[in-house]
Amino acid sequence: MAGGILALGVFALVRAGSIAEPVTAAGAIGPRTMPYFVGGLLVVTGGITLARVLRGERGEAEGGEDVDLSGGTDWLTAVLLAVAVLGHALLIGVIGWPLAGAALFTAGAVILGARPWWRALVVGLIMAFAIQLVFAGGLGVSLPPGPLLEGVAFLHG
Repeated sequence: MAGGILALGVFALVRAGSIAEPVTAAGAIGPRTMPYFVGGLLVVTGGITLARVLRGERGEAEGGEDVDLSGGTDWLTAVLLAVAVLGHALLIGVIGWPLAGAALFTAGAVILGARPWWRALVVGLIMAFAIQLVFAGGLGVSLPPGPLLEGVAFLHG
């Protein structure tokens, strides 16, 4: 696992170098900054962990976990969550990100046991629209508002 984290960090650093930077961004924080930062952290943590494992150090088993390790995976829940994510991806182009995001958050909460469903829907709508406002309205990142919300100016990136 540690070797995989180290390799992922090296991959991120190599790929970050291929990100095109605008000429006008001289001296400013550009699009390479976060990939270099995350890649560097992955290399450092992966390298330290790999060195410790190669020296024979092992982590202690968690004694305080209240999880039944003898129980199997709930495949129905896993499949339903995967279907919700796939549905979200398919709905973004049709109804826009805020409504597709609300559908994903609501479906995920209900699948994982949230009751009543209408509370999950309200929280999902609030979360999706908050994310839309922060990314599209505040940061200028393009998240498609969809045909129902096309005329709402502050939802556009």
